[in-house]
Amino acid sequence: MVDNEDLQSKEIIKEIFPYTGKAFIIGITGPPGSGKSSLINRLVYVMRKEDLKIGIIAVDPTSPFTGGSILGDRIRMQEHNSDKNVFIRSMSTRGSLGGISNATRGVVHLLDAFGKDIVIIETVGVGQSEVDIAKNADTTILVLTPLSGDSVQVLKAGIMEIPDIVVINKADLPGAGISQTDINIMLDFKNKRTWRPPVVQTITLNDVGTQKLWEEIKKHRRFLEKDDYLAKLRAERHQKDVLLFMENIIKTKIWNTIMGTAMFEEMITKINNKEIDPLSAAQEILNSIDLTNHE
Repeated sequence: MVDNEDLQSKEIIKEIFPYTGKAFIIGITGPPGSGKSSLINRLVYVMRKEDLKIGIIAVDPTSPFTGGSILGDRIRMQEHNSDKNVFIRSMSTRGSLGGISNATRGVVHLLDAFGKDIVIIETVGVGQSEVDIAKNADTTILVLTPLSGDSVQVLKAGIMEIPDIVVINKADLPGAGISQTDINIMLDFKNKRTWRPPVVQTITLNDVGTQKLWEEIKKHRRFLEKDDYLAKLRAERHQKDVLLFMENIIKTKIWNTIMGTAMFEEMITKINNKEIDPLSAAQEILNSIDLTNHE
């Protein structure tokens, strides 16, 4: 219901929200083919040894033709299906450019309220997904592979300012050492935070480096909990959430009010005839409608 953004989902979130805030949220992102799902699969085994309850949200790319999710990530993690303390849910991006949709945020709240100790969000892609993950996770992990073209693009795109931990997966491939050196140089150059993101090499096929990665995650959590930095981080997240929801409410109100109206069609005609520019038209329309009433 919540993941489909049902009309009742708002009431559900309202009821459970007081019980949220206990789970630690880990965001894992990176280019397609970097082995994120396999890495998560290994991480879950390590976490379960500490008797932690895990929730996993695999955000799959939405099909441009059907709007449906590919849902491939759940297949890779099906080894944990029999574990009642591991919940796995695949979700589509719902037009959020590979990033985090409002429905995904709702499911995070549900898993948190239902007692999961760790909630892992996995997204795919380079660009908006990394930005969205950083806004919604306590610890953001960027997964790359040695000397891959996508990894080079990440370095060029300035994404290195976002992760709290960088993983070089498939480290048995040629160039892992070179990639680690390049990433460390980039982190030293770009990083302006008090936390210096570590670079961890992993080989999921042989379960190499997974324990080291888990230790780095716990180390980052201890860093966040020191001096209440985690609480400040989450307060900033709540502020951004409020602004985002306000924006969505206003957009919906405007859409429902003006679409198909004579005034809107008239403005479009005037723009086409160069009688008015789009900005002036938008201002006139906004001045004519009441945005204070909404459901």
